[in-house]
Amino acid sequence: MGLNKLIELHQLARTEAGQYPLKRFLYERLEGDEGRHFTGIVGPRGAGKTVLLRQYAREHEDAFYFSADTLEADDDPWEIIRSLLEHFKYRTVLIDEAHFLEDTAGLLKRIYDFLRVRVIFSSSVALAMRESAHDLSRRVRLLELRNFSYREYVAFKHGLHIPKLTIADLAERRWTPEHVRSGAWFDDYLLRGGLLPFAMEEPEPFQFLQAIIEKVLARDIPSVARLKLDELDRLRRLLRFVGRSGVDGINYSSLSRNLGITKYKAEQYVACLEKAFILHRVLPEGTSVLREPKVLMAPPCRLLYREADEAIGGLREDFFVEAAQGAGISCAYLKSTRGRKTPDYLVSGTADRLVVEIGGKGKGRQQFKGIEIDRKLVLAHAPVPEKDRVPLYFAGYLA
Repeated sequence: MGLNKLIELHQLARTEAGQYPLKRFLYERLEGDEGRHFTGIVGPRGAGKTVLLRQYAREHEDAFYFSADTLEADDDPWEIIRSLLEHFKYRTVLIDEAHFLEDTAGLLKRIYDFLRVRVIFSSSVALAMRESAHDLSRRVRLLELRNFSYREYVAFKHGLHIPKLTIADLAERRWTPEHVRSGAWFDDYLLRGGLLPFAMEEPEPFQFLQAIIEKVLARDIPSVARLKLDELDRLRRLLRFVGRSGVDGINYSSLSRNLGITKYKAEQYVACLEKAFILHRVLPEGTSVLREPKVLMAPPCRLLYREADEAIGGLREDFFVEAAQGAGISCAYLKSTRGRKTPDYLVSGTADRLVVEIGGKGKGRQQFKGIEIDRKLVLAHAPVPEKDRVPLYFAGYLA
């Protein structure tokens, strides 16, 4: 592909960006990002990374956009970027789907060392980008663009800009009437695909989500992980098993047992799927427990395998873990050494030890009996706050 064709595609991308006047919250952080380092944006397919880069190109005359998966075999990315700088004075290069480059880390290092140009790149495969960032040390900083938080969904869908909440705000019952009124849309967000940014335009978002997952399995993961053809089918079986199971007891051992694979393979597969933003791993807290993570799904993937009324328990936990991780909050699941009932999660990073129970309308503080903890919080799938329970959707305001 000649440089003239790339310039034509760049101009087309800038024009198409005009169709999206609203910007993801991450855009402001990208604008304020300063320093010599390059910036990588990782996140699930369909989260809006391409639109974000094109919006940036539209608003910065010295920024050039191209997608790595449009390059042909004889195209030399180094020569392309060098020519864009020397002949056209583009000071920022935006590389979409950078994991399709033959040697992403090597190219970025060479650019950093020899060209005075800033690079912002994206990838839907965090595995490749995290390895590149590790190799490049201080040269690259990664930012995550996940699917809509509930706060972002409310802003995009309903035009309301409601402030963040902290986990301490939830524990101490500090929120506004606006937060409470927004709960009317939570089921549309969680159960009907509203958290998927492309659902703003697509009336059947779950069909697109299924296609996205298949593309990740068939194209993205094989591009960075050395897996045999039959192993890709094992990944599909693993996802079906997790999606059709309850959340308790899903770990490397149960996956190994039910899929007929080794625990090592189960760990490898889960790691790949986590870095592709399909699964989550949560480590246990406590003593004398099996040190295997609890395996959850990124919402709303579970709804591809079970009806909402069957999947709702797992989906609530998926949502909380996604919300906590999106806010940079670490949490561990609680497991009793004697099998007694314990709350779901221990949240760290706060001044006090805080445990959180995720559940439906009937859950209350009886779940905390026998737990020595500073603060206790019940997040219930309920429309309004009650005496001992806080609405689950408030967790969607943590980021």
